Amino acid sequence: MMMSRRKRSKTTKIEQLIYIIIGSAIVAFAYNGFLLPNYVAAGGVSGISTITESLFGLEPAYVIWGINLPLLVAAYYLLGKASALRSVAGSIILPFFVFITRNLEPITSDALLAALFGGLGVGIGLGIVFLGDASTGGTALIAQMIHKFTNFSLGAAIAMIDGLIVLTAIIVFDIELGLYALIGLYMTSKSIDLVQTGFNRTKTTLIVSNHYQEVHDAIYKRIDRGVTKLAAQGGFTEADRPVLMCVVFQTEMGALKRTVKEIDPEAFVIVMNSSEVLGQGFYEAV
Repeated sequence: MMMSRRKRSKTTKIEQLIYIIIGSAIVAFAYNGFLLPNYVAAGGVSGISTITESLFGLEPAYVIWGINLPLLVAAYYLLGKASALRSVAGSIILPFFVFITRNLEPITSDALLAALFGGLGVGIGLGIVFLGDASTGGTALIAQMIHKFTNFSLGAAIAMIDGLIVLTAIIVFDIELGLYALIGLYMTSKSIDLVQTGFNRTKTTLIVSNHYQEVHDAIYKRIDRGVTKLAAQGGFTEADRPVLMCVVFQTEMGALKRTVKEIDPEAFVIVMNSSEVLGQGFYEAV
């Protein structure tokens, strides 16, 4: 059986710039085509610029630049040179694309559709930027600073900032648009994950069987997948018995379960999602 592989390598500066340009263009299109016309402030600096555009008529691109540039300086001194440099290009290019697409005709006037597809577009764009090992700066830099100097985790800091932006949107607009903003945030998060991990989902299985050697050999021969033996001890019997761990693509899961059941109908099998697997037979990182 041929095993599919995806080779990864470190991006060059030119490749990184291409990722940033493509990703930023997609984010700007989603923002001006879906989110801004419908006042869906789905977190981040773009959400802040949506609110300021409604309240004061400020050009969103200028607001994004105005927030990003001081944050880059602060990040340089508080987070280090590396963190700041990763965000420089994205912090400049993203507002540029937001500016040049500012006259884009709204794709829809339905706030729900705007939240769904705007959040999807923003997530895809940001995911592409992240694939280039870059960042668009903004509230992510604020979250990193909070994380560094407080007990908040990075995820909690991001959630807190986005929560404040959505709360502000509820106050400025109404609760309905605030709820749409939450939908947009959810779509952004999920689509970033999709771009980062791809469609090829894998499964991790843990198998407990009295016939572990036969199960091990059958998986190797029939499915052409490696199996790892994990040292374990029965909680009731206290007998030593290895637990078999095997990672397979989702399309191979049915064959794996049939193989185990055929050899040991009483085997205990645990199946877990594995969003990404690096190594021989799967995706390689070099």
